[in-house]
Amino acid sequence: MANNQSVRRHLEAFTRGRIIGKLEESRSVTSVAAEFGIAHSIVSRLWRQFQTTGTAIRGSVVVVHEEPHPQDDRYIVLQARRNRRQTAGEISRHTTQATGRPISRFTVARRLHGGGLFARRPVRCVPLTPDHRRRRSLWCREHRNWRDNEWGRGTLYR
Repeated sequence: MANNQSVRRHLEAFTRGRIIGKLEESRSVTSVAAEFGIAHSIVSRLWRQFQTTGTAIRGSVVVVHEEPHPQDDRYIVLQARRNRRQTAGEISRHTTQATGRPISRFTVARRLHGGGLFARRPVRCVPLTPDHRRRRSLWCREHRNWRDNEWGRGTLYR
């Protein structure tokens, strides 16, 4: 194998469990990575996956779709209305902790859409009417000959 190609090795399930156990003992990601002789990023990614999904198992997961619970839908919408800045992932984690049933962020997004809540993008600027444009142009023409000292004196509001 050429020396510029890396060999990709997957961690065994047992090793993954040992790593998670060390991290649950409040060990640092750096110390665990050094102990197992693997990159910091691998341990960090494994820990993040465990915190998000509650499992550190690789591979395909069989998903069993259960009937949606109306209480979960109401809880999701209530969470979103309480804190409008929460992401779907955060709401998903809160709901999973509260109900004990795993709910993905995609399910949360669908439930929020069903509840009439959608992601919003911030407005870049206020749209100007033709009257605004005319007044702004007039003001600029009136003040185009001002010197630097006139701008700093507060003569703007005479």
